[in-house]
Amino acid sequence: MKAAELIERVKSEGRTTLNEAEAKQLLRCYGVPVVEETVVETLDDAVAQAQITGFPVVLKGLGSRLTHKTERGLVRLNLNDTDDVRSAARKVLNAAGDDLEGFLIQPMLSGRREFVAGLFRDAQFGPVVMFGLGGIFTEALNDVVFRLAPLNEIHAGHMLDELRAAPLLGPFRGERAVKCEQIVQTLLGLSRLGLDYPEVTEVDVNPLLIAPDGEVKAVDALVVLGKKPGKETAYPSVGARAIGDLFYPDSIAIVGASPRFGKWGHRIFTNIAGGDFKGELYLVNAKGGEIAGRHVFKSVTEIPGQVDLAIVMIPADRVLELIPQLKVKGIKSMLVITSGFRETGEEGRHLEEQLVREAREAGILVLGPNTMGICNPHYNLYATGPHVRPKPGSMTLVTQSGNLGVQLLAFAEREGIGIRAFCGSGNEAMVTIEDCMDAFDVDDLTRTVVLYIESIKDGRRFFETACRVGRKKPVVVLKGGRTRVGERAAASHTGALASDLKVFEAACRQAGIVLVEQPMDLLDLAAAFSSLPLLKSRRVAIVTMGGGWGVVTADLCVEYGLEVPDLSSEIISRINHILPPYWSHSNPIDLVGERDPKIPIMVIEELLKWDGCDVLIHMGILGHAFFVRWLVNSMKIVEKDLDLVALENLPRQQTQVERSFIEQVVKMMEKYEKPVVGVNMVSDETTRMITDIEGGPYKGVSFLTPERAVKALAKMYTYGCWRNGEGVLLR
Repeated sequence: MKAAELIERVKSEGRTTLNEAEAKQLLRCYGVPVVEETVVETLDDAVAQAQITGFPVVLKGLGSRLTHKTERGLVRLNLNDTDDVRSAARKVLNAAGDDLEGFLIQPMLSGRREFVAGLFRDAQFGPVVMFGLGGIFTEALNDVVFRLAPLNEIHAGHMLDELRAAPLLGPFRGERAVKCEQIVQTLLGLSRLGLDYPEVTEVDVNPLLIAPDGEVKAVDALVVLGKKPGKETAYPSVGARAIGDLFYPDSIAIVGASPRFGKWGHRIFTNIAGGDFKGELYLVNAKGGEIAGRHVFKSVTEIPGQVDLAIVMIPADRVLELIPQLKVKGIKSMLVITSGFRETGEEGRHLEEQLVREAREAGILVLGPNTMGICNPHYNLYATGPHVRPKPGSMTLVTQSGNLGVQLLAFAEREGIGIRAFCGSGNEAMVTIEDCMDAFDVDDLTRTVVLYIESIKDGRRFFETACRVGRKKPVVVLKGGRTRVGERAAASHTGALASDLKVFEAACRQAGIVLVEQPMDLLDLAAAFSSLPLLKSRRVAIVTMGGGWGVVTADLCVEYGLEVPDLSSEIISRINHILPPYWSHSNPIDLVGERDPKIPIMVIEELLKWDGCDVLIHMGILGHAFFVRWLVNSMKIVEKDLDLVALENLPRQQTQVERSFIEQVVKMMEKYEKPVVGVNMVSDETTRMITDIEGGPYKGVSFLTPERAVKALAKMYTYGCWRNGEGVLLR
């Protein structure tokens, strides 16, 4: 029977569960290697069929309502003769009662290894394929991996590789290696099944038994049907053009402007005006009057000129009254800073839904509510409460936490990381993070996308958009609510429940998203992606001013999946002409305290020429200006007769030496297309992660610790693997 006929028959009978034989018949249609078996109706038929199958056999109770057969004693193993079969059948008959539809006779298969495969329909992401360690250890060890359908062979192959129990797929205690192509075939079949039949809500193949010769057989299966998911969404796509218009207004009305220091209506106004916004800025407050010498309009309808964007900070219960005024004025975009909507509970949710409904009818785009604001340094637009003004750059930052967002903006400003744009997405009542992703896709100024996410509105759209964007520019994500406590906090903060973390992470990895664990990782990756060429391989050369630091960094590289290759005889010979005879002659390369500023550059260039190195980390070469400054301060105290002018010039001269070093390194990155990052010896409040160098595509990048440098490079490598078509991101 064909798959469609089988499913329709089950549905016509009013059933939601296929019996085991039907489930295996369906799976066989999709290439899943299932065990040979026979369905019989009576006890005598079971005995006769067992003799045909050949002892030993397995006897199971069959019925669409018998979904937990083992627990009910409906699976009888290793039956060696007709008496065993007859006795087992009687026990199954008594245990199953009226739920019994027949018996299933299978050959008794042997195998020490068991895996599990399955399919389920996630509320956010749709059909998801699962693979993991099976048998009695499935729930105890929770060693499972997930991928969103559709799968290809690369996706399925990586699922096998990522299992912690992956060594069981190889030769094991005298048994042959698993025929992994059969497992891949199973996973691909489940993927196709999930796409072909949206009403298939759950498939469980447990166990996938591995025979001693490596053959794979599905010996038990469950298939559950449900309603086809609807295609309608409460969050229709906004469009990239509309998002772009939000960040390039020629005129802004600040509704709820205030003269009081510390009020949002004062903070937003002074930030925009103080940030040298070039467009028209209109203040609106029902009381009228003046603020900072500017006329205050009592209503947006009194404003004489055109208004592109309304920034709203009036109380939540008055925001709806504003919609007709905006419509009359022809204002198409609305940034709602005001809180008191969905995040406050059921009443706030209804208010937010009404706001969206009326705004859509009026043709008005709503960003927010409950947002920290937006900024576009390329347009001198700084519309956030905190007065943070990072320089223009190529990193676009969207966060579902306004406070975290502006904190990251402040870090970016301090570290010299340029910002393309920032958006605090707030409650995402209309403009969602998926809409923002669509805009990044077509924005030429965005080179790196950085997201802080607590929940998503449309998982499948997020996944598909991320796949598309990731082919052009890296997407870096920090997920809030990764723990149970975090999930509760996220739900109370955003008014939305987070998707299951494992499914979310699987979707991200499959879409090429670079997942990070800490807020500062976002900026480290943004700095690296926006300033360096991508790694061509994982081979790292390490140059250090001290041996211990090199050892620590080499260990970190290995732990994060990078390689520290041995130096070839040729490269050793070339470095012998640069360093004294007692240098380390190995990777990491200790510069043995050489203070000639030309020596590090010469060694680095030789390593970049070497085809055994594709990325370089240098440590302790930068940061010596601080030591010189400290030394000068001590000398001024101890030696009274020194030339103070010459002495004061020493730190400045060392800074110039280090600046020259960075410029030369950046030029070499452009010449050899290999990334080079530094780790500072020491730092102070003037230290910057990024050093801009004019005239080239790359910048100087230096981190404060080896861990941050290695982690950033490892994440860059895994993203490069994904973009080059090597499948999902590695761990």
